[in-house]
Amino acid sequence: MKDLIVVGGGGFAKEIIWLAKDCGRTVKGILDDDPNMLGKTVGTIKVVGEVNNWLDFNECEFVIAIGSPRTRYSVLNKMYKLGTPKFTTLIHPSVKMSNCSVIGEGAIICAGTILTVEIQIGVHCILNLNVTLGHESILEDFVTVAPMVAISGNVHAECFVEIGTGAVLRQGLRLCRGSMLGMGGVLTKNIPEFLIFAGNPAKKLKELPEI
Repeated sequence: MKDLIVVGGGGFAKEIIWLAKDCGRTVKGILDDDPNMLGKTVGTIKVVGEVNNWLDFNECEFVIAIGSPRTRYSVLNKMYKLGTPKFTTLIHPSVKMSNCSVIGEGAIICAGTILTVEIQIGVHCILNLNVTLGHESILEDFVTVAPMVAISGNVHAECFVEIGTGAVLRQGLRLCRGSMLGMGGVLTKNIPEFLIFAGNPAKKLKELPEI
């Protein structure tokens, strides 16, 4: 099994280092574009270079530990301009999931999460601690789901959707591209693209830039 390089040196990187250890993986280093981070440690792991230095570690696999879907996408594109890095998928051993679910490359699924049946999760998605995801739900690429989110069956989250901590989503809803549901939101209707919804019941809060 190859060593890992974590891309991104923020607080979430510390959680990913912990997750990787529980998955039996060895983290060799961290890449971060903040020049003040070089040589410092995040948790117990040293920052060994900037994102463009990934080719120096081409024998390793990579995981992007950045919560923002937009930033995660930008970092991925930066890496692909130099070559084709190999990304790992990290699924904590405590995760419960059926064998008919499909998980994309680079996805991160944290401890306590439950995926029921016929789930589809795209590339570079993040499902944080104790998320529940109901039957036949689809998360497209670069979706971020914060801790303690309850997603009912047949929910479809398009690319770059972000769902805040403790949110609850009714069955059969669609969150369109680049939209966001705020922390603690209770979603009872679809969210159009590039809008933030928040509250109980969740309503339009403001618009977001397009991707």
